[in-house]
Amino acid sequence: MARFNRRGIRLRPARSLPASPVATTGALAVNRQGGTGYLRDARSELFLLAVANFVAQETFYEGGQERDMRFAALVRRLAVEDPVWTAGLLHWLRRDGQLRTASLVGGAEYVKARLDAGCAEGPANRQVIGSVLLRADEPGELLGYWTSRYGRALPQPVKRGVADAVRRLYTGRALLKYDTASKGFRFGDVLNLVHAAPDPGKPGQGELFRYALDRRHRPDSAVPPAGDRTLTAHRALMELPVAERRAVVTGDGGAERLAEAGMTWEALAGWLQGPMDAAAWEAVIPAMGTMALVRNLRNFDEAGVSDEAAARAAARISDPEAVAASRQFPFRYLAAYRHAPSLRWAHPLERALGHSLRQVPALPGRTLVLVDRSGSMWSPLSARSQLNRADAAAVFGAALALRAADADLVEFGTTSAPVPYRTGESVLRVLERFGNLGGTATARAVERHYRGHDRVIVVTDEQAAYTHRGDVTRSVPDTVPVYTWNLAGYRLGHAPSGRGNRHTFGGLSDAAFRMIPLLEAGASADWPW
Repeated sequence: MARFNRRGIRLRPARSLPASPVATTGALAVNRQGGTGYLRDARSELFLLAVANFVAQETFYEGGQERDMRFAALVRRLAVEDPVWTAGLLHWLRRDGQLRTASLVGGAEYVKARLDAGCAEGPANRQVIGSVLLRADEPGELLGYWTSRYGRALPQPVKRGVADAVRRLYTGRALLKYDTASKGFRFGDVLNLVHAAPDPGKPGQGELFRYALDRRHRPDSAVPPAGDRTLTAHRALMELPVAERRAVVTGDGGAERLAEAGMTWEALAGWLQGPMDAAAWEAVIPAMGTMALVRNLRNFDEAGVSDEAAARAAARISDPEAVAASRQFPFRYLAAYRHAPSLRWAHPLERALGHSLRQVPALPGRTLVLVDRSGSMWSPLSARSQLNRADAAAVFGAALALRAADADLVEFGTTSAPVPYRTGESVLRVLERFGNLGGTATARAVERHYRGHDRVIVVTDEQAAYTHRGDVTRSVPDTVPVYTWNLAGYRLGHAPSGRGNRHTFGGLSDAAFRMIPLLEAGASADWPW
């Protein structure tokens, strides 16, 4: 995005008071800790909730259902009041934001609200549906959500948007990976529901669609298209007698044959009808994606994968380009590091985490970084995550401090204390020094540790305890920027934002990381899409 990714931006004291998009309205309410909360406008509330929302996620102060209902209600409201902005958010959320389920839910609710309101102007509903579908299993996911909420009658914009995505996403390799019996909507079901015609510019797609329908309704007689090399190679493997299959894996060219046939690691054990031993893993490792490798480190060690194969996997896990392409959040690597079964994975995961934090800005001058380690920050990031917001905040705060020219790193809760670190030290080593500090005395921590810094950064869920000051940043002069990084998406903020030198961000995307240098260059920051 040229707005944020420009050469020649020189950091200097802002000559004006730039604005940022996440804005409070001036209205006050009581937050979940009994402190003063600052109401945000609807767009700001939805943005912060969207970038922190993993759907059906229980948080310390909000149940999963309550949180999802608030998200859906905000999308429905803004789909009618501000359809262009909301469509842009959903498009960005799926791509740069890398939040799959929230964008699918948002796309469905957007279209439902606009159809119910009879809205004709604004972005086409069909295009919005297509914009949130990026992976071949997602058309079925969206239909699963829609039918569970609104029944099996599909309006035309939903049908056409899904059909557009089907033509773009369905391939032989995708069919092997995602068209499984565990899915409520198989590829054939999706094709039947949306009546997707093949793309004339893609030779063989008509045969692929017919095969997907046969796999669903006539599996015993389904024959893959002769022109699809992946599907025909896969069929050849499936027709091998079980007794001959392991020899394919262990023989010369076994890894290449498995890759050519689109054989995933998930499917390999079922095909072998036997254990995933070291030979099986070593054959499929070359075809595995970076995060699939990270998730299977324990399986590799338990199977006895050789040091040579492990070294190849480790090299791919820690490759800077592979880390950038995977676009995984840093805490994914932290989770893997903490649960790695052996020391041979520690250094590659440490390097991968470092690569994933490259977009954290290198700030000049003196910076105060305050990391919230209160009790509410210890709720999981998602229902399936083994990590929590406290650790995500600590990783981000430590990275900011380590990359800054001169930073004081502080953890706070009921009390507060500096977190020591050395220049060039690993983020993971610094993380070990953080603790659990109880309540959320944000104002007291800011007042105690601010000593003429050029900026203050607070990484938090914003649910601060009561203070007579109201605004937790009141002890910092108005001429000094205070940046709040919101990791939870609760409704109320802990201070005003959007004007002057008070700004709030959400998410851990590249666009969010670039906002501090942009604002300090004197330029107002817009939404990242």
